[in-house]
Amino acid sequence: MTALNADDVQRFIREKGLKSTRQRSLIIDTFLAATGHVSVEELWAKVRATDAKVSVATVYRTMKLLSEAGLAHARNFGDGQTRYEAAVGREHHDHLICTSCGKIIEFENDRIETMQDMVAKRHGFKVTSHKMELYGLCRECQRLS
Repeated sequence: MTALNADDVQRFIREKGLKSTRQRSLIIDTFLAATGHVSVEELWAKVRATDAKVSVATVYRTMKLLSEAGLAHARNFGDGQTRYEAAVGREHHDHLICTSCGKIIEFENDRIETMQDMVAKRHGFKVTSHKMELYGLCRECQRLS
């Protein structure tokens, strides 16, 4: 799987007949440079460090566009805040979410993936996508309780 880059996004924007603006490009570049799971507010703060005129509404619209294009995954980990991660250029992974501090740990497990495939096959089900999120306490929060 190749990494998502700004050219891929710009090509998608042109194909949809949308305008490629300087602000939209800045938001996309900043998102692609981010690691982990970024909220719109966090992304907006990073973008505003370069251009204070970018509105939070423009960031929301751009992230919605990236999600609709399948270039970003919108995730809600139970705290009411949507976070985004790049959808292209990354291997499939699942998440452990700490319900105390909000820490998100990504993990991959081939055995779990195989078991999911077996369950789907047993039920005559064709999986087109999935996500697994496990909620609990991280190591540090367990020590504090």
